[in-house]
Amino acid sequence: MFQIAGVQITPIMNDKEANLKRGKHFIRQAAQEGVDLIVLPELWTTGYYLSRDAYYSLSETNNGPTISLMQEEAYQAKAAIVCPFVENINDEIYIAAAIMDSSGDLRGIVRKSLLWGREQSIFKRGEIKYPIFDLKAGKIGVLICYEMEFPETSRLLALEGAEIIVCPSVWSIAASHRWDIQLPARALDNTVYVLGVNTVGNNSCGKSKLISPLGDILVEASDKREELLIRAIDKEALYWAREEVPYLADYLNKLTPGGAKIPIPTY
Repeated sequence: MFQIAGVQITPIMNDKEANLKRGKHFIRQAAQEGVDLIVLPELWTTGYYLSRDAYYSLSETNNGPTISLMQEEAYQAKAAIVCPFVENINDEIYIAAAIMDSSGDLRGIVRKSLLWGREQSIFKRGEIKYPIFDLKAGKIGVLICYEMEFPETSRLLALEGAEIIVCPSVWSIAASHRWDIQLPARALDNTVYVLGVNTVGNNSCGKSKLISPLGDILVEASDKREELLIRAIDKEALYWAREEVPYLADYLNKLTPGGAKIPIPTY
C-alpha cells in the first residue's frame, strides 16, 4: 500500500512567491500523513491567464529556485514530488513538470507536447516522449492536462509499464464533463491508476480525483475550494484488475501507431 496526494490549489496570478508559500504549506501537511507521492497542478506557481512576457519573466531553468525548493521539500517529506513549472531553455519557454524522488534527487523533466489553444502562441511544444519514472509509489507516467485527452498518450505509457498516470492540469469549468469522462476512461482502458490534479477557481473546475484501474473514482475533491487529496493505493489491486480485464495482455501492438517497436510488457 502507498499513500499518494494531490494538491488542489487556487493560484494567485503572477505571484510566484505567494504560490510557492501556499504549495509548501500543503506539501508539509501531506508529509505529516506519511505520503509517498505528492502531485501539484499545472502552472500552479504562476496562474494560467498570463501574457507571454509575464510567463517569460516567471520562467526558470531546471536548477532554479522553484525546483531547488521542491527538492528540499521532497527530501524533508521523504516523498516524491511532481512539480509543474514554466521552464526556460535557451530563451524558449515550456509548460514542464519536474519529478523529484523521495531523496530529493531530480529524476527528470517532462515538457507538455500537446498545447491547448492560446498556449500554442506562448509556449514551445515538448517532444512526443512519455518516460516512466520508477518511484517509491510505483512506476509513474506524467501527462500534462491536454495530453490526457488523447487516448494514445496514456496507452503508450501503459505499454511501457506505467502503474500510475498523474495528470497535473488547469481544466476549465466549461470542459468539466470531459474531465469526468476522460480520466476514468484512460484508467479503465489501460488498467492503471489515474490521479488528476487540477487547479480550482479562476475558471478551473477543480474536482481533482484518484481513479482505480477499473475506472472507479476512489476519491474526489471539491469543485469550489482548495483541498489536499490523500488516498492509499494498492498495487495488488492493480494486477488483479489486469487479470480481470486483460486489455494489456490481449493488446496487439500494431494497433498503436509506431507500436511495432513497442514491446508489450508481461505481468
